[in-house]
Amino acid sequence: MAQFSVPEKMLKDVLPESTLKTRVPQVKVERIIKPAPARYRNEIAKYIIYRSDDDCIRCGKCAQLCPYGVHVLKPGYKYFAMPKSHKCIGKSCEKTDHHCVALCSQNALQMVENPMVDALGDFRWTSDMILATWRMAQSGDLPPQEYGFDYQCGNSGGGFDRIRFKYPDKPPVELDEAEIDTSIELNRRDDGRPKIRIDVPWYGGGMSFGSVSNATQLSRVRAAVAWGTFSCTGEGGYMERLRPYDDHMITQVATGLFGVREETIQRVPIVEFKYAQGAKPGLGGHLLGDKNTPAVARMREAVVGIPLFSPFPFHSVYSIEDHMKHIEWIKHVNRRALISTKVSTPTDVDMVAVGSYSAGTHIVHLDGGYGGTGAAPDIAKKNIAMPIEYAITKVHKFLVDEGVRDKITLIASGGIRTAHDIAKAIALGADGIVTGTAELVALGCVRCTRCESGRGCPRGIATTDPGLVTQMEIEWGTQRITNLYNAWHQELVGILKRFGMRSVSELCGRCDLLMHLDYNNDV
Repeated sequence: MAQFSVPEKMLKDVLPESTLKTRVPQVKVERIIKPAPARYRNEIAKYIIYRSDDDCIRCGKCAQLCPYGVHVLKPGYKYFAMPKSHKCIGKSCEKTDHHCVALCSQNALQMVENPMVDALGDFRWTSDMILATWRMAQSGDLPPQEYGFDYQCGNSGGGFDRIRFKYPDKPPVELDEAEIDTSIELNRRDDGRPKIRIDVPWYGGGMSFGSVSNATQLSRVRAAVAWGTFSCTGEGGYMERLRPYDDHMITQVATGLFGVREETIQRVPIVEFKYAQGAKPGLGGHLLGDKNTPAVARMREAVVGIPLFSPFPFHSVYSIEDHMKHIEWIKHVNRRALISTKVSTPTDVDMVAVGSYSAGTHIVHLDGGYGGTGAAPDIAKKNIAMPIEYAITKVHKFLVDEGVRDKITLIASGGIRTAHDIAKAIALGADGIVTGTAELVALGCVRCTRCESGRGCPRGIATTDPGLVTQMEIEWGTQRITNLYNAWHQELVGILKRFGMRSVSELCGRCDLLMHLDYNNDV
């Protein structure tokens, strides 16, 4: 679990008496990996198996042959259930001795590529990447190679999709997986505030109640508790249902100041100032009126049904000195809190980062332009912010040159989709990353990009509509994200093992281990 240097019995020394009186018992969630099947009977499959009822003689041979459970002959019945096509490994099966299509004596089976897969996803989130993420969220393990999912990179033609690791022919040191440490420290300033170490080099990014459902928020933070890390409230206020997870929450202070109160600031170990979002820098936030339900309006202290805007920028912050006043305000209100500063990636982001360090922040959070949900406008996502892979390296090198790199924790976000993306971001110079969209995909998101609409999310993830939010159970959502994290952890450990590294911190800034396909040389 996440390690906090301020034990419960000492909280009275750092929290006001009023907060101690209202503090609720903290819930612990066990890190248990178990199957979490899809919510829908007919899961989207890469291949479809058709059975001809006219030709099939119900001999059951296909059910006996298939080790994946595609064919099910119901006990006591003389007919088959519909083939479970999502379990089929497709063309890889043609090379085996259990290929049902070829071995059916009646030629009653046919396998075709699912045309729906062509419409699933986009260049950054390909159909293979979505299907593989679903499978990881379902099982907690990496997708078996026989399924043939090309999920480690997308097809965007840029960014992390053009960067590869240069693995040695064999590891310089043979390590057992148990020897590899994936934890990172979030406070490196030695300023008397708690030393917080998280078990994995990632935590959940800000998604407000309003942009996503309460079930989505709770699923994310419960998985964070299980993995000893954090989740973030976003800028929509702090739900009462999150209080049992205070010790694993980051609360956000954004330009709209929705739901920001001293009482909620005092609850958490980390407070994040959001000065800009990489997916829409210079634009601020916009919650459409049909997502501003009575529950959302109550949380944000707004009027039901009225669109809500978060201006850009903070109109009280126009200098590092102003930023310092913000940080001192939070440090005074919550004497145990670490401060995170979330910024987008302008061309002078290196100066922004070192200025934020000078103002007293503990975490500099760089948010690149590839991220954001379907609510972020494409014109902003694709044209404004600096690509995150350039920003990470620029900031890392500048902080090294200034002699303060070991005093600050550098976190990156903005389109990080897989464990390979996480490792690449760290090799470029980040200490860890923030995840967002990948968690939604684990919950069943199909990337339809209708997140901004009240009833736009057909799967009840990015919605506040009372009729849609009940589609997802919190226990199921928790298990899906917990499973995804486990698969990511497996893959990250595997990458470190191939380099002979005992700690993920050894990977930080190792650009020499990367190559860019466009140049066929070092990054």
